[in-house]
Amino acid sequence: MAATRPATAHATDATEYTREARELAASPTIANAFRIVEGLDEWALQRLIELTEIPAPPFMEEARGRRFAELLAEAGADSVWTDEVGNVIGLRRGRRGNRAIGLGAHLDTVFPEGTDVTVTRRGDTLFAPGISDDTRGLVVVLTVLRAMREAGIETDADIHFVGVVGEEGPGDLRGMKHMYRDPTAAPDAWIEVDGGGLQRLVVDALGSARYRVTFKGPGGHSWGAFGLANPAHAMSRAVRLFQDAADPLTRSGPRTSYNVGRIGGGTAVNAIPSESWMEVDIRSVDPESLARIEQVFMEAMDRGLGEENALRRSGPPLAVEKARIGDRPSGEGDRGAPLVQRALAATAVFGVRGTLGRSSTNTNIPIALGVPAVTIGRGGMGFGAHTPEEHWVNVDGHLAIQRALLLLVAEAGLAGRIP
Repeated sequence: MAATRPATAHATDATEYTREARELAASPTIANAFRIVEGLDEWALQRLIELTEIPAPPFMEEARGRRFAELLAEAGADSVWTDEVGNVIGLRRGRRGNRAIGLGAHLDTVFPEGTDVTVTRRGDTLFAPGISDDTRGLVVVLTVLRAMREAGIETDADIHFVGVVGEEGPGDLRGMKHMYRDPTAAPDAWIEVDGGGLQRLVVDALGSARYRVTFKGPGGHSWGAFGLANPAHAMSRAVRLFQDAADPLTRSGPRTSYNVGRIGGGTAVNAIPSESWMEVDIRSVDPESLARIEQVFMEAMDRGLGEENALRRSGPPLAVEKARIGDRPSGEGDRGAPLVQRALAATAVFGVRGTLGRSSTNTNIPIALGVPAVTIGRGGMGFGAHTPEEHWVNVDGHLAIQRALLLLVAEAGLAGRIP
């Protein structure tokens, strides 16, 4: 994917955005919205429990999406729809409608079908797989929308409140890729709610490529068919060759990583496997470095195959399949962009100094396209993400919602406000 929008000139004086954020936060309209957010704390907790207990494994977000759509309508969206891939979108129209701002969180979790997602409460802590990442993000989106409606907040720009599919692992950002398939028709700026507290703001995209590699052959008995080329041996050779070549590439230059995360294949200890497979994750902050190590990886797979085939004493040669199962673009955000400066200023209103960082989130897609985007935290305290012991504690969780509301209104423009 390539940038399709030209860079625009903008002011980079942080003082301007600090003043804007403070004046907005002190205005009667926003101050009232902040009080409403605090009053919605128990409602938000109940929605968190409700949505968490609707399973949303990768590629199976439909049930949660349907309920999220109902909640968007109840919270005040002017219209709600589900697009072709399952993204759930609630539109709140602005007075001018000359721009559109997206506020989103992802619907899916990493947990497979059949995972028990019942929420249990121990004191002030809620336990359940997915309760923090990113069900809490969905609740932030919903609560911002409801607070804006109850406070009577109108904006100049349209706002899209979105539950996005396919953010986790195998989803490969398919929801955001679909949202920005035509960047000229997509939101002009994107605010994603993901990650932890108030401090960290993600403005740079960490790119990755993921592969499932399968070595295949006839297989046979470990004694009787000895001499056949062995897929497990070929894969082992390929991994070693890859690491030998990749290690020097990752010791200097832009930060780059590689990992063989999953392996499998075979039927018994005394059988030559008919296939052996592995899943590999390659990441880099730099697109050229990512392409370079990806090329080294491909060459190592072919070389490992060739070396094992050269050793066979009987039977046909092995084959290898290299399927790309993940493609997340990298990119550098514009730290001087109004959205980024507003995110820092809105965070400072709550007594926190924001830090700008890099990660792999839904914002990879707009960032790679040159669209202003930032990922902000969902608030509270989350622990054990991506594990069955995931839990979340509502420690000042309302602050993240208030910050999201302030940032969103600043970017969308408070209707009728004179700058």
